[in-house]
Amino acid sequence: MVTGSGKFFRNVQLDPAANLGVVKVDSDGAGYHILWGLTEDAVPTSELPAHFLSHSERIKLTGGKDRVIMHCHATNLIALTYVLENHSDLFTRKLWKVAPNVWWSSRMASAFYRGWCRAPMKSAATAETMQKHSLVLWPFHGVFGSGPTLDETFGLIDTAEKSAEVLVKVLSMGG
Repeated sequence: MVTGSGKFFRNVQLDPAANLGVVKVDSDGAGYHILWGLTEDAVPTSELPAHFLSHSERIKLTGGKDRVIMHCHATNLIALTYVLENHSDLFTRKLWKVAPNVWWSSRMASAFYRGWCRAPMKSAATAETMQKHSLVLWPFHGVFGSGPTLDETFGLIDTAEKSAEVLVKVLSMGG
């Protein structure tokens, strides 16, 4: 299941078939077929290659337990990439400091793919980073998360986003 390119997740509840689709990848991996949804000439998200490559890595790493890849534009995480050094250890430490006891702290590290690059390189770099982390930040753009269920994957991203929100507020107060 994927969202459509240029579609907004908030509109899924209003018209699921126009905003979502179920796609089947060809056996050779060279293409896909829409099995359901993506009506009105909609196409899958432009980040589909990053989703598939990351999904492959997480399936290998977790023995098939991680079945969800989710990408979104988490506002506070994005904002922090403008004001903090884009270095995984520093960024992760800052997030952990504002929420040290949350469930994700032992299994998640924020990680950046190396460099600001075009989609094919970004997809491969994201997948490479997904070999070690279940959350990958794209500086100035968004976040990729992975987990066994939609709830757990959303929860991972949401928890990191809430930590980022606290950090944004602390930094805005001079902290």
